[in-house]
Amino acid sequence: MDRPFSHRRPSSGKQSPRHFEFGRNRDWRETYASGSTNSAVNGYDRNENSECYTDSERDAYGEWPASPSKSPGFPGYNLYRRDPYPSWSAERQIPMTTEEIEDIFLDLTQKFGFQRDSMKNMFDCLMQLLDSRASRMSPDQALLTLHADYIGGQNANYRKWYFAAQLNLDDAIGQTQNPGLSRLKALRRSKDLGGGSLDSALNRWRNAMNNMSQYDRLRQLALYLLCWGEAAQVRFMPECLCFIFKCADDYYRSPECQNRIDPLPEGFYLRTVIKPLYRFMRDQIYEVVDGKFVRREKDHESIIGYDDVNQSFWYPEGIARIVLNDKLRLTDLPAPQRFMKFDKIDWNSAFSKTYYEKRSFGHLLVNFNRIWVIHIALFYFYTAYNSPAVYRVLSGNKSTAMEWSVTALGGAVATIIMILATLAEFSYIPTSWHTTVHLTRRLLFLLATLGLTGGLTAYVAITESEGSGGPLTLAVAKFQFSISVMATLLFALAPSGRLCGDRVAGKSRKYLASQTFTASYPTLPQRNRNVSIALWLLVFGCKGVESYWFLTLPFRDAIQVMVGMKIQECSDILVGSTLCANHAAFTLTIMYIMDLILFFLDTFLWYIIWYAIFSVFRSFSLGISTWKPWKDIYTQLPERIYARLLATADLEVKYEPKVLVSQIWNGIIIAMHREHLLSIEHVQKLLYHKAETDTGGQTSSAHGQPWRTFGLNLRVPPFFNRQGDQKGDLKSEFFPRGGEAERRISFFSQSLTTTMPEPLPVDSMPTFTVLTPHYNEKTLLSLREIIREEDSSTRVTLLEYLKQLYTIEWENFVKETKILVEDSAIFNDPNPSPPAETSPSKFDALPFYIIGLNSASPETTLRIRIWASLRTQTLYRTVSGMMNYAKAIKLLYRVENPEVVQLFGGNTDKLERELERMARRKFKFVVAMQRYSNFNKEEQEIAEFLLRAYPDLQIAYLEEKPPHREGGESRIFSVLIDGHSNISPRTKRRKPKFKIELPGNPILGDGKSDNQNHALIFYRGEYLQLIDANQHNYLEECLKIRNVLGEFEEYNGSSQSPYAQWDHRDFRSPPVAIVGAREYIFSENIGILGDLAAGKEQTFGTLSARLMAYIGGKLHYGHPDFLNATFMTTRGGVSKAQKGLHLNEDIYAGMNAFCRGGRIKHTEYYQCGKGRDLGFGTILNFQTKIGTGMGEQMLSREYYYLGTQVPIDRFLTFYYAHPGFHINNMLVTLSVQVVIVSMLFLGTLNSTLTICAYTSSGQLIDAQAECYNLAPVFQWIERCILSILLVFLISFLPPFLQELVERGLWKALFRFVKQFGSFSPAFEIFSTQIYNHSILSNLTFGGARYIATGRGFATKRIRFSILFSRFAGPSIYLGMRTSLMLLYVTLTLWTPYLIYFWITILFLCISPFLFNPHQFVFSDFIIDYREFLRWMARGNSKSHANSWIGYCRLSRTMITGYKRKGLGNPSEKLSGDNFRATWGAVLFSEIIFPIFMAALFLIAYLFVKSFPVDGKFRPSPLIRIGLIALGPIAWNAAILVTHFLISLFIGPIFPKNSRFGSVMAAIVHGLAVLGIVGAFEFLWFLERWDTSHAVIGLIAVIAIQRAIHKVLISVFLSREFKHDETNMAWWSGRWYGRGLGMHVMSQPAREFIVKIVELSLWSGDLLLGHFLLFMLTPPIFIPYFDRFHSTILFWLRPTKQIRAPLFSTKQQRQRRWIVMKYGLIYIGAIATLVYLVAIPPILRKALEIECSLCDIL
Repeated sequence: MDRPFSHRRPSSGKQSPRHFEFGRNRDWRETYASGSTNSAVNGYDRNENSECYTDSERDAYGEWPASPSKSPGFPGYNLYRRDPYPSWSAERQIPMTTEEIEDIFLDLTQKFGFQRDSMKNMFDCLMQLLDSRASRMSPDQALLTLHADYIGGQNANYRKWYFAAQLNLDDAIGQTQNPGLSRLKALRRSKDLGGGSLDSALNRWRNAMNNMSQYDRLRQLALYLLCWGEAAQVRFMPECLCFIFKCADDYYRSPECQNRIDPLPEGFYLRTVIKPLYRFMRDQIYEVVDGKFVRREKDHESIIGYDDVNQSFWYPEGIARIVLNDKLRLTDLPAPQRFMKFDKIDWNSAFSKTYYEKRSFGHLLVNFNRIWVIHIALFYFYTAYNSPAVYRVLSGNKSTAMEWSVTALGGAVATIIMILATLAEFSYIPTSWHTTVHLTRRLLFLLATLGLTGGLTAYVAITESEGSGGPLTLAVAKFQFSISVMATLLFALAPSGRLCGDRVAGKSRKYLASQTFTASYPTLPQRNRNVSIALWLLVFGCKGVESYWFLTLPFRDAIQVMVGMKIQECSDILVGSTLCANHAAFTLTIMYIMDLILFFLDTFLWYIIWYAIFSVFRSFSLGISTWKPWKDIYTQLPERIYARLLATADLEVKYEPKVLVSQIWNGIIIAMHREHLLSIEHVQKLLYHKAETDTGGQTSSAHGQPWRTFGLNLRVPPFFNRQGDQKGDLKSEFFPRGGEAERRISFFSQSLTTTMPEPLPVDSMPTFTVLTPHYNEKTLLSLREIIREEDSSTRVTLLEYLKQLYTIEWENFVKETKILVEDSAIFNDPNPSPPAETSPSKFDALPFYIIGLNSASPETTLRIRIWASLRTQTLYRTVSGMMNYAKAIKLLYRVENPEVVQLFGGNTDKLERELERMARRKFKFVVAMQRYSNFNKEEQEIAEFLLRAYPDLQIAYLEEKPPHREGGESRIFSVLIDGHSNISPRTKRRKPKFKIELPGNPILGDGKSDNQNHALIFYRGEYLQLIDANQHNYLEECLKIRNVLGEFEEYNGSSQSPYAQWDHRDFRSPPVAIVGAREYIFSENIGILGDLAAGKEQTFGTLSARLMAYIGGKLHYGHPDFLNATFMTTRGGVSKAQKGLHLNEDIYAGMNAFCRGGRIKHTEYYQCGKGRDLGFGTILNFQTKIGTGMGEQMLSREYYYLGTQVPIDRFLTFYYAHPGFHINNMLVTLSVQVVIVSMLFLGTLNSTLTICAYTSSGQLIDAQAECYNLAPVFQWIERCILSILLVFLISFLPPFLQELVERGLWKALFRFVKQFGSFSPAFEIFSTQIYNHSILSNLTFGGARYIATGRGFATKRIRFSILFSRFAGPSIYLGMRTSLMLLYVTLTLWTPYLIYFWITILFLCISPFLFNPHQFVFSDFIIDYREFLRWMARGNSKSHANSWIGYCRLSRTMITGYKRKGLGNPSEKLSGDNFRATWGAVLFSEIIFPIFMAALFLIAYLFVKSFPVDGKFRPSPLIRIGLIALGPIAWNAAILVTHFLISLFIGPIFPKNSRFGSVMAAIVHGLAVLGIVGAFEFLWFLERWDTSHAVIGLIAVIAIQRAIHKVLISVFLSREFKHDETNMAWWSGRWYGRGLGMHVMSQPAREFIVKIVELSLWSGDLLLGHFLLFMLTPPIFIPYFDRFHSTILFWLRPTKQIRAPLFSTKQQRQRRWIVMKYGLIYIGAIATLVYLVAIPPILRKALEIECSLCDIL
């Protein structure tokens, strides 16, 4: 095998004197280099005679052609193309040869102790970078610009850090050489001399960079890349890496380094520099317990994370904190000596928190203070102006001055919000940090402003009340109003970070770091900025007008009648008449809150409307619309292919465009045929066909120049010649109607109508890498997974389901498979018989149509596996799709360079190898297959199949090796292999190309970002595309890759040196960091849930992204975005990785790039395929992950920077596109709750008071004594309900407009109607609540973690108990509590508008079951009921993984947490465990709020019962409600005490495995149910069967019991054991031998409190489960309802319905017995319910009995 770094060439330039020392180590280098398998360096010469084939030589089904034979070389072939770096070769006048660059790397490796494989990896990385750039500019300019991007240029992060940390003032920033504050004096003195200003320092830097030799530039690049390549987790801390690089560079230039003879040992850099930093970061999150790493119980505010460490290097004060073990500051040492002292640094004392991510809602106040100011202040101005009745009641008379002054208090409201935000900000910023200075100044300014905006009201009120007011008082009030308006505008428009100390644009050097790394926002072009401002002016203009006329003015009349309303003739024996007399005031207060919430919702409504309109107009301006005639889209497609996709500078003169276009078009059509999207009949109509020419192979182009047609004429497909506009009919002629081929061709054709960058020739295009992280996603489906049902609850095999979804593709596949099998049989049969005259019978073809094959041969089995894998969300689909880039590059290179084809003559093998070299040079694909080394045999075989199918595919994985010495830590390596790597005979695995040791386990976070980070060192080229393992790509889209990369605006390289002058126009524009791309969700139309998920992704990824990018609000959302690799890797990488905090890792990279000056663009003409979750549970798991991730984002410093520093228009874009969406979901849910509570209070008024009646014309009816006028209130309530309904409906506008623009009116309407008919509103309502619950629980308790959502088809029926346990906490409990309130409102305040709320609440309760496949099959329904009863009962005598008790214990661990370690037992703590909630979070959410709600409903109940009956006041209802609420709890406590005594003395008598515990548990739980049911019936009896009174009483009882339960859990419960021994000990009475240790003394008391709560919760869940089942019962008796239900879920025609499962005779008999037995039990439960609930109100009068007890209680 050839050695790397061979084929030496002489230097093209003058040799640097320093270069000669490198030659001394030539032998050492060649010794270790000779064992390399670095294919990139070798140029793959060793494969010249091998038999490995790439994806271009085989189709997608694993079939290879015959082995090529070796062909003789061609004398005329340019051999430089065989060079691995063709653009960096001697013929190009390179400044340094490859050998000289190699020597630099070797020397640096010796000087710093880098790993050898890391050196080889980084050498190849740099050479690929230079080759990529030098392919479109001169080599000198390539090196110069690369150095400018990494080290010294205007946009280089290292240069920015150097000046931000003020290292230019004095490189030795320590105390010894520059002690204390004398640095500031030195700064002033240097300014006086004219040498210390920032501008002059920048010029000195520029001159130094400009005068630097190319050798030194390359040495700095090499050193930086070597430091970066082994940095591991330090790569997440870019400024820390900059500091390391500077210390290394200073050391290298020192005499000590240059005079060093012996090289440092390999791994020195890793051990002394990186590993101590890694261990510090690891130990912040994990601790060692019993030899295992477990997560510390610390939240973000106590963890010094990556950003805290990195931010310490922003400021000289932070760098000065770095001390050695002997307490000497590192900065006190001379700069050249610092690097060698890294192993002596005490990192534990060097860092501290720089931002506290406290789990608090205060972050919302700080980060989004302008949102609260705008809405709350404007709401106050509106409402105060229209509430004169309020302050007239207070002042007693009408006063114009008072009206002005009270309205002016809106400015005080805005100021108070800002004061609260500033006080909260103090708690998030360390007091010793720079920002506290300007926070103090801001607070003083705000207090002064509050005095002006609020204090003057006291003067006005006093003067007006004394009657001494006059023109002066009115002038003062108007002045106050003016000041208030100005203050409100200031606080609403100006970022808080720019108030009283501008840390964004201030000129002080102390703000430079903050400006550089948090506020370097790229400026928008003026036109874009104008659009941004216009958008928000329209949104808030419409919102202001609509809110005033629709919400505030109608509220004026309601306020008028409610203010001052005192309820007469009501009283309570215990609390008197105070509460009931002021009940109208309580109601009005709730109404004010409701109006404020609706005020927020209105803004989001107008935002959606105008955002959608602007985006649609933007799409039209880009030319993206299906509303174009056929002629414009398809007839001109060939011309657009030529103009848009081909580099046509020199092509038009030499070659006929039609010939070139025909090759592109035919390649696309044939690719679709190979994917079975098109039949051969369709292909024939779409291909360019060849016909003989009469001109001997020569003809003339349009310019009169000869061009070769190889003796053929081309016939244009009729598809391009259609001139009509009947697109539907014409498309069906060429494509299967509604098929994937039609969609792809349509998008491809429409996309080429847009403006896109001109492509470069393939040889000049930049190199790029696709990076895909992979953990345990399915790679390739096995035959078992395809043709066998998953389990008994699955009614269809995967293959059957795929056949129904992709009927046309299946038929095409079957036809092709039959032909291949027949051809193979003929070829292999030595005596083939002639074909029969008659066609084969249909019976012979049945095996093909049933399972796709009629034999078990490996070839046919593999084909069916691949066909299914390409239609599911597998890694194979991703790899095969992304490898289309290689095919596209080869196709483009071949088309644009016909001379290459001519050069090889007819030798297709040599031609193919040349094309392969070009594709390999320009495109890399790395899969970060984290678990590869731990794959089982099947997984390993599949991975090997991938490598054989796609030899250029690279796999990066982690490999663990035993420690060097016993007791040490295992060694972890980052390893890279590809399909060209040799296979080791010993291990049977491929030998690594690179194997780089890491400082430790790199997976410290949630996994994905760490996996990306470890593989990132293997990227090549200038750009990265991030792809998930459930994505796909298409050949026609890959043909646009050069256009997409042109969006980075680096094609037209400047000949100007970036160091010649600052702000040169060629380098003035901020760099493009990210280019976003569209996603096509290929799981759309796979049922209602898949289509809804697809619609959301398409709307956000296209409609929203289109406008966000234009107005500067788009961030990075992961995939399939393209990244500027140099920009991103020098600024922290492609994602962030602190565990929990950076759960949604991708968006942080976008925020980081945006804050640091990178532009983010979006492309409309390019799309990738992407899969989405398809099942109800998996979709909501994904939404839970997004919701909890958003909760973490709200705690992050990135949101703090964006919220407090960005200009108002861009802040609003960021807010409403990101956190505002989720906050709006929270407000929607809250609005429903508050509206229903308001109506409940109004219902109490309406049911107990005499309401004034009006005629139909609105006239008050006379002779109504002592009536209360509530008509304006009822009218206003109806408007509020309508407003909420509009907010909900308007959310469907964006997806409808997106569909309308891109697919036409009829398709948009059809999809919209189909979604609504399939209960899409139910899913939207439920998912809104899931988002809401996820964010609230995360902000309160934390617990954000990665959720593996699963990506399979949702054909499996899920049991009722599983759905109940999954969704009871997030939604069902809330829905049921709200339904009780709504029932009371319906009974007391009926209006047709309540139907909307009933539908909403119903969907909150039953949506999980509504979207459960085959939920309404009678037999399965009854079996579900059986399983539910067993789930409720099990787990008390022996532990069970699926039981109610397990669900209950798990649900409370977020409050209690788990015990850290059992006494005498190994730790049971796991890294994924919930933390124990902080007392502050528990106090508000689990104690104060439940008690407040209980008090609120208790007030409502007391009011209803505060009126006399038959002229007499009853006893206080507090006694009654207290008895009913506390009675079941006392009853539970009594039976538990009794049980405890019985079990304690009798339980040990029984054998250990007896059912004594189960029997006792069943008795106690049964008695608990009787207690709670009896309490309710007793309440109803006491209320004399008055349904409304009983319901309001029940609402109060539930609220009180809920508050008691939460207080008991929060205050009295210690941590949970991981095991279930205490529960079983309680029921069995056996407390010994449970492993409780000394806890055996305290656990019975704890378990007693636990069981009091559990019995109440168990009884409630049992009853709630029955109620849900009763609600779901009616549909099971409707004929064919299951078929209808399946139709709306799966969108399959009845003829394609999924069949019923097949059972054996024994199974059928068992199921029949279960259905009969539990069916009778279920009927009995229904009868009991009817008896207890329905009979009393029906027979109310008949049950009227004398109730003396009712008069006492």
